[in-house]
Amino acid sequence: MNKRIPIALVLTFFAFSLYAQRPVRDRIKTLKVAFITERLSLSSEEAQAFWPIYNAHDEKLEGIRRRERLELKTRIPLVQDLTNQESSALLKKYLSIQNEKHQADQEFISNLQGVLAPKKILLLLKAEEDFKKRLLQQYRKRQGGG
Repeated sequence: MNKRIPIALVLTFFAFSLYAQRPVRDRIKTLKVAFITERLSLSSEEAQAFWPIYNAHDEKLEGIRRRERLELKTRIPLVQDLTNQESSALLKKYLSIQNEKHQADQEFISNLQGVLAPKKILLLLKAEEDFKKRLLQQYRKRQGGG
């Protein structure tokens, strides 16, 4: 889990920077769908049941991440200027948002269990991580950072 946090933060920043560039963001989403489809080898019946669940979860997480950016990311750089009470409230909000993400993930996996075999759910989790790694590698490559 600790390994996912830095990647998630980088991808959140990356996604935020792409937010204004809607066509790029849509292209990334299209590539992600193709990547996941290929990795999971879904039957047409599985795909028909899987994608609505996946898309609903993705939208829910995007709403949580958007709120996280608005409520937390803008205030954390100012942490030196916060009072202990403000810091405590911000920390409480951080934990609440992390808990909300965790609950969303649990609900997502629970919903998928009626649609996909456990092995395919694990393949999905791996495919998402692999996609994030590739996306980050491509970004670094284009920025000249290797």
